[in-house]
Amino acid sequence: MKKLIIPLLFFVASYAQTQKTVSSDWTSINQTIDIKTSVKKKFRVIALVKVETNEPKAWAGVWARVDTKNDEDGFFDNMRDRPIKSNEWQSYRVEGTIDQNSKSLNFGGLCLYDGKFYFDKFELFIENDRGVFEPVNILNSSFETPVKNEEIPKWTQGISNDAVVKVKEYKISSDKSSVDGKSCIVIEGRGIKPRLEARIGNVEGASPKIADMISMLEDLKSRVERTVKNMSQYEIDYLHDAEANRIGALVMHLAAAEKYYQVFTFENREFNEEEKKMWGAALDLDQAGREIKGHDIQYYLDIYNEVRAKTISELKKRDDAWFTEVQTRYDWTNQYCWFHVMEHQSSHLGQILFLKKRIPPQPEPLKPIKQEIKN
Repeated sequence: MKKLIIPLLFFVASYAQTQKTVSSDWTSINQTIDIKTSVKKKFRVIALVKVETNEPKAWAGVWARVDTKNDEDGFFDNMRDRPIKSNEWQSYRVEGTIDQNSKSLNFGGLCLYDGKFYFDKFELFIENDRGVFEPVNILNSSFETPVKNEEIPKWTQGISNDAVVKVKEYKISSDKSSVDGKSCIVIEGRGIKPRLEARIGNVEGASPKIADMISMLEDLKSRVERTVKNMSQYEIDYLHDAEANRIGALVMHLAAAEKYYQVFTFENREFNEEEKKMWGAALDLDQAGREIKGHDIQYYLDIYNEVRAKTISELKKRDDAWFTEVQTRYDWTNQYCWFHVMEHQSSHLGQILFLKKRIPPQPEPLKPIKQEIKN
């Protein structure tokens, strides 16, 4: 009998483990070691660092974090309270503690904003049972093994606790200006605009109370943007359950709600039929809102940015007296209407953060596997 060969296709789904590239105003390098101790012990991380920058807010730091067995907060220090800004090589240290609940020790260097940030000669010391600090071996501690394709041998880079996440604003290379051996590393940040944080008011062209509102609206919008800007289309289209909303749709909802309060407060009217057709699904977030999908995150952010630009332009045309005027339909002042827009952003930011943490890894496309059955 002639052999019959039948190719059978079996589909195997696996999860993507690809390295992400994101946008951020900071980055870091690190190594991790497992920790086992029955008693509390001290440790030290020491490194040589220098910074070359024209950006006043730029700085570097040596950092360390202890991860615990039950995921409680352990020791953490990134030198934020004593930032490194010197353009001369100097030695810096972080000192902390580990105990019986410690699972791992993470350590390395970090940098923020534009500039060149140099790191060399990392050292780690952990206290022994006699209270003496003993050196712990660090692989490629002085970066003598050169950087290749912006990857540092034996080191991990990025801004995530549990994955390699490269930051596109930073380039990493080896450099000859070392103080220990022949090579160090330099992390160069370019084109990063520092955020204005912890500031309310003082907006050019706006009256005092209007300026306060604009700055608060902008602060919350920037938090929304930072939360979603590096999410994939799979992530922003993911639907947690039948009653939930997609993250992309929620960003669109924020734009729609703000658009509604523009016409309500600036023009003293409701949406017209054309505006209802354009914004209704996003505004209501019912079943029609769940059908908002299929766009990358920048699509939604561009709409949000366009709406916000209109808000700021129109608010600057008004003064503080306008804020006290009452919109008779709701018996709300204009100030309260825009306070509602602000706290509405905050409410949905919390929803976005909740949903983001519950998105499962994206399955890879099903791949056919051929298997021959011979008869």
